[in-house]
Amino acid sequence: WKDKIDVMILCGGSATDLPEQTPKYAEMFNVIDSFDTHARIPEHFANVDAAAKKNGHVGIISVGWDPGMFSLNRMYANAILPEGRDYTFWGKGVSQGHSDAIRRVEGVKDGKQYIPVEAALEAVRNGENPELTTRQKHTRECFVVLEDGADPVKVEETIKNMPNYFADYDTTVHFISEEELKANHSGIPHGGFVIRSGKTGWNLENNHVIEYSLKLDSNPEFTSCVIVAYARAAYRLYKEGQSGCKTVFDIAPAYLSAKDGAELRKSLL
Repeated sequence: WKDKIDVMILCGGSATDLPEQTPKYAEMFNVIDSFDTHARIPEHFANVDAAAKKNGHVGIISVGWDPGMFSLNRMYANAILPEGRDYTFWGKGVSQGHSDAIRRVEGVKDGKQYIPVEAALEAVRNGENPELTTRQKHTRECFVVLEDGADPVKVEETIKNMPNYFADYDTTVHFISEEELKANHSGIPHGGFVIRSGKTGWNLENNHVIEYSLKLDSNPEFTSCVIVAYARAAYRLYKEGQSGCKTVFDIAPAYLSAKDGAELRKSLL
């Protein structure tokens, strides 16, 4: 059965799954993963690279929309406007990781949204190049169903002071019924913006703004579409005899498409 698998797709259930799974399976198959802990990507890359090269496989890591499509747009914009500043805004939408963090609080069942601060977003779009703190870029809005007997004051305080999730943000907690949660907050929409604000000219007198945005009805469905495109690329690279770990930075766009080069040049170039 191993010979029938061209590319294995790995989407871990937690940040600890993929650092173990991807190197293990990269020794046996071409692999794609959605590892999204930004700070640990260099370490993860090195482990997958070593494992994939043992038997001549290709591993593409951190595929999705951030990291992934947002990463690509940050790179393109940096290359084009070296004098400038990057801004990434997430939302409005449901963060699955933050929702899981809320559910770990005693008495909580579900719900979390990222909401960019509109004033900060507009300042960036206007080319003002503001220096923004984490708190200035996003607020967090949580929708919580309490379990019977839970203390709402304690739950709210626990959420707002949770490190790495809510403590650095202005956070609002709404206590709602389970019926309202299911009716109004059962989907998994998400999205966001990557903006590069830069300057050109002898005296840097001309402003330019590059913006890329996503508005997703289903975060996991969109992410799976990105992963499938990169699985196509992994297969093509493998057939060419390449091996080792790759990221979205290393993959030429034509490798992602189901169309051949002639059709791409005719229809999209």
